[in-house]
Amino acid sequence: MIVRSMGSSIDDYPHTGAMGYGNIPKEQYIPSAAISTRAADLLSNNLKQDPHLKFYLKQSCETLPDAPSFNVIGEITGSEYPEQYITIGGHLDSWDLGEGAHDDGTGIVQSLEVLRLFKIAGIKPKHTLRVVFFMNEENGNMGGKSYAEIASENKEVHICAIESDRGGFLPIGFDINGTDDHLKMIKKFIPLLSNFELYRFKKGHGGVDIGPLKKYYPNMIQLGMSVNSQEYFNYHHSNNDVFEMVNKRELELGAAAMATMIYLMDKTLR
Repeated sequence: MIVRSMGSSIDDYPHTGAMGYGNIPKEQYIPSAAISTRAADLLSNNLKQDPHLKFYLKQSCETLPDAPSFNVIGEITGSEYPEQYITIGGHLDSWDLGEGAHDDGTGIVQSLEVLRLFKIAGIKPKHTLRVVFFMNEENGNMGGKSYAEIASENKEVHICAIESDRGGFLPIGFDINGTDDHLKMIKKFIPLLSNFELYRFKKGHGGVDIGPLKKYYPNMIQLGMSVNSQEYFNYHHSNNDVFEMVNKRELELGAAAMATMIYLMDKTLR
């Protein structure tokens, strides 16, 4: 099965990803591949001229054996509720075609920047703020799953988690994975955030890395930073996902948005 790359630009850099087959037996699997937008246009035009055209594509993809990898963790201990954790994170691993700048180097930088901003502003959080650079999001999410499992085994109390994994683009708000009461609480922040054009707050997906925490902490609130992602698939999982494609100002604004939301959550949650 040949798929046109999801990117909107016309170039030679296919956006790629993983294929899921559900529960069908392996002998029924159909190989799939994404080809670049320029190649797709060329193929489509040639097929119109010759419907019996033969197409040849050679793939060399393979799944290698698992190998050890590790999450990287740092934290600021809470001044009033040190036993209660607010997790902030992104993931270290990336699709191997590019540098993983938007997916998810930007999320890593923004997560670390939250702690730095708290430090330089002299803000002492009430809850423990823990930054996690998750590993293996792209190929099984074992970093997120292991983090959640170990947190539960250690009987840690996790009340909130926030993730940046949608590219280092202009922040516009947050998706909330939580209850109706959680959403109402977040919407009370709108008057404080609207002047910064953070206006989009709705129920949605928190993030792949922090998602497994819900299994052990079903009542926690999770937030995924929402960005203007119209150009995301021009870079995501492709050779285009490199450092030069990240806008420094938008990256900084995303870090500021995350730090602000963590500050408000730290002040509000009990």
